[in-house]
Amino acid sequence: MGTGYTTIMYDAESLETGFSDVSSCRYDGVEVGLEKVRAAGPEIVADWLDTYDLDLYCVMSSWIESEAIAQRVADDAATVADLGAEFLGILPPQRHRNDDELVDAWLETISESAADAGLTPVLHHHGATHIERPDEIRRFLDVHDRLRLVFDTAHYYPYGDHYPEGNVTDGIERFADDIAYVHLKDVAPTSSFTRNRDALSAPRPHLDNVINYFRTFTDLGRGTLDFAAVREALDEIGYDGHCTIEIENRTEQPLVHAKRNADRWRELGKRD
Repeated sequence: MGTGYTTIMYDAESLETGFSDVSSCRYDGVEVGLEKVRAAGPEIVADWLDTYDLDLYCVMSSWIESEAIAQRVADDAATVADLGAEFLGILPPQRHRNDDELVDAWLETISESAADAGLTPVLHHHGATHIERPDEIRRFLDVHDRLRLVFDTAHYYPYGDHYPEGNVTDGIERFADDIAYVHLKDVAPTSSFTRNRDALSAPRPHLDNVINYFRTFTDLGRGTLDFAAVREALDEIGYDGHCTIEIENRTEQPLVHAKRNADRWRELGKRD
């Protein structure tokens, strides 16, 4: 099991700095957005992976909001595979904009191309998207044989059986046979968190609901989630894949956050 870090907090111009920071914190691997790979150029990204001795765990798509976007992601699957990635991540479209059958078609287009390229396509369930709740995750995984799950602790938390407690192990148990990759991030819910969650699930949420919801995501150990229980649950289902820490709204001093989260996850590992 390797530990990775995402480069969400680094734009295309500072992406090499992101690779350097991730490497200096002794992470094993990295996750990069597909748009950043396109902007930097796959040859440059390949050089950075080699220079900073990082495995490329996953390349995450942009939001799949149209057939054209889905086809473009599918067309890039071979490039992602050539970079040595294991997973091609798929971000669903925004909620209440498409029916299931249309989303099915887009997922199938990407999944087929990913599999043909030797990649594992992984679905990223996500708040405020077409696929956010456990029954929705189950529905799309059942329809698409090639599709596996990237289990995200923070995005599962608001819809889990134990909410508002910080126990998300029911999701790990429920999707034990589907989880191929894991995202780790914490949540520090405010008094309006439930209201914002519900607003995001409804049509046309107010921008304030969106901003205040996603601002609650935070560093491991700074919120309510029980990551010792997450590690234990992953062990119990026999998960031996990668865990990638995804900190997405701590834009100042990104190296500090990368180091803090690496230390926290390793500390939990020492307790096993």
